[in-house]
Amino acid sequence: MMSGSNDNTDHRLEIDDWRKKIDAIDQKLASLLCERLHCAQNISSLKSMLGEQVLQPEREKEVLCNVMNHADTPLTSQALEKIYRCILEESRLLQQEWKSFMKESSSS
Repeated sequence: MMSGSNDNTDHRLEIDDWRKKIDAIDQKLASLLCERLHCAQNISSLKSMLGEQVLQPEREKEVLCNVMNHADTPLTSQALEKIYRCILEESRLLQQEWKSFMKESSSS
């Protein structure tokens, strides 16, 4: 009975170690996502100057293909696709908001 208790303790410690790794990765991801969103704002400004639409389906397909090439299993491929569809949606929304903000700022 004693060894079962030790196994549980070992597994709990292992879970804690994995969670620490995830926390460190999350910090890096948050920083990278902020950088990505800043890039999207810059792109939005340039699209406005060029008279282009925020939504560019071909570019979004290209981004998804680039990301999917990094998946190592079908399961991670599905997860990456869902995650990146959310990232693309939020980037699009940010670009639209930024475009509106820039219009308001220039008309003031």
